Amino acid sequence: MPKLIAGLIAAVLFATPAAAQPDAPLLASIFQDHAVLQRDRPIRLWGSKRPGETVTVTMNGIAVTASSDKSTAWSADLPALPAGGPYSLTVSGSSGRSQTMNDVLVGDVWLCSGQSNMEWPVSASIAGPAEVAAANDPQVRILSVQHDTAAAPQADFLRPVAWQPVTPQTIGDFSAVCWFLARELRKTEKVPFGLIDSSWGGTAINAWRPEATMAGDAALREPLRLLALQRSDPQAATAQWGRSWGEWWRGRSGDAPGTEPWQPNPPGEWRPVPSFSQWEGWGVPELAAYNGVVWYRTEINLTPAQAKQAATLELGVIDDLDMTFVNGTGVGSTASWDLTRSYPLARKLLRPGRNGIAVAAYDSWGGGGMWGAPEQFALRLADGTRIPLGDPARWRYRVTPGSNDLPHAPWESSAGLSSIYNAMIAPLGRYGLRGAAWYQGESDAGMAQGYAGRLAAMMSGWRAQLGDPALPFVIVQLPQWGARVTAPAESGFASIRDQQRRAVAADAHAALVVTIDIGDAEDLHPVNKQDVGTRAARAARAAAYGSAEPPSGPRVTAARRVDGNVAVSFADITGTLLAYSGAQVLGFELCGVQPGSCRFVPGRIAGAAVVLDTAGGPAYRVRFCWGDSPVCNLYDGSGLPAAPFELAVE
Repeated sequence: MPKLIAGLIAAVLFATPAAAQPDAPLLASIFQDHAVLQRDRPIRLWGSKRPGETVTVTMNGIAVTASSDKSTAWSADLPALPAGGPYSLTVSGSSGRSQTMNDVLVGDVWLCSGQSNMEWPVSASIAGPAEVAAANDPQVRILSVQHDTAAAPQADFLRPVAWQPVTPQTIGDFSAVCWFLARELRKTEKVPFGLIDSSWGGTAINAWRPEATMAGDAALREPLRLLALQRSDPQAATAQWGRSWGEWWRGRSGDAPGTEPWQPNPPGEWRPVPSFSQWEGWGVPELAAYNGVVWYRTEINLTPAQAKQAATLELGVIDDLDMTFVNGTGVGSTASWDLTRSYPLARKLLRPGRNGIAVAAYDSWGGGGMWGAPEQFALRLADGTRIPLGDPARWRYRVTPGSNDLPHAPWESSAGLSSIYNAMIAPLGRYGLRGAAWYQGESDAGMAQGYAGRLAAMMSGWRAQLGDPALPFVIVQLPQWGARVTAPAESGFASIRDQQRRAVAADAHAALVVTIDIGDAEDLHPVNKQDVGTRAARAARAAAYGSAEPPSGPRVTAARRVDGNVAVSFADITGTLLAYSGAQVLGFELCGVQPGSCRFVPGRIAGAAVVLDTAGGPAYRVRFCWGDSPVCNLYDGSGLPAAPFELAVE
């Protein structure tokens, strides 16, 4: 499977349109002043050239020449170098063009990626201003990849990127976890470091996976078919998605066919829209802190001449996610809290006379709704006619409570299949890395089943692209966040933590960072990123630098029946197992087969195991430290906690 993935990724990645621009700079944009190149392995460089042009790369007295064939993409490998620098690197074309990178270091390069907790900046962490003021290390260089999406893998970044030495002026907005990881590693690895932050808050893992890694996923068969159709016929694909979305809505709402909110004259209470602003500010009590779905509706009347034209529907910003219909047909869906919507309408979709527009706006947190300036709302016809829609008085709304997230179209920007990978990871090509740190999973908590496989596929796909099948990954497990409970309960966050643990356990080149004790039950974004970075560095030393020290705290290995009890065994123990603040180990549950069958049980430490009393019920599964914000006290001599888990009892 990895060889197949590698071939599929290479075939697409290095044949993208961005690579076929002969007048583009000789070097891809990641190669520039202040860059860090990976030590102790051949250094791959690439870029664009003119057909037949010969390209020569020179660095540290060594010169290599790329092909002079008719293609417009070139690549070349410099021989491996030890840590050092600064160097100058020059690329010269036989056409007379040349490009030079100055102040280049050779050291260790780490890619940091994920969602908001990886994106969280140094300046907003604990003692942020002091951390920023103290950050001054010219041997560490940082590069931030801007948010972007693409329908196909890109050979270069769509927006500018820049390497910068770490100073108080450059570090404030950079990923805190990434910086604190490198700062800690610098204590033992006396080499330059390059840090690439490619992260985006609120994003799910499928947006970060190469499409080639999804081919065998039965759950994605239909989304992938729709994605392929969208590339050839976007309007047909959107209409099909609207029908699928409608089936989902009826299952959620119980609406009978023909009575849905996007149909003519739908039932229910439809009130005037007070303004195009976030609904929390409308002064409507039920919307003051509302997260869920609000429907918006309006109608327009068109002449026969207007109706026969193609048109574009413009709807301002919709926070966070919308599904938009015209005359009962789906015309667009976007997941973004700050993007204006612009949806092309197929010919024959509009009708002479009355036409209905319906928008389902879903808000998951913070402000929600349709907002923007009046001129951002309009129907634009192909002949240039603009029909204004920016008067909120012509719109009505209906609240439809429910916390279910709306389905995401497979081509959506930040939620689409491979969309972020294509624009924010694929352009890295085969840039040399020492390792990658991944901190994500919050957005997948509602669909935790199978996350381990998705994470494994993502790691495999990135390794295939980068040409490094043993690339180390450091996986940060989700911290606690959410309500504390007094009885066992199901938890999407706990399920994701266990899936992360399983993915790492199955990967010889990955290490887990346990953070269950350094989160914040009331804040999804705990500001203690220093301890996360320190723990990530420990895991990185084990995964990437050959450290004999365990990557984290106690690691569960098995749960077996012993003398009528259940013994849960652990490995990677520093010193001995410890129960903080009590004679018993807290946080263990024994469960039956079905959900809702778990019960808390005390544990006692017995060497490298914790023994659980099975009296009082079945013991088919054992869970530890389960829940959104569990309280657990099992540690070892390292001061690090055991990772949350669920295991079958053998």
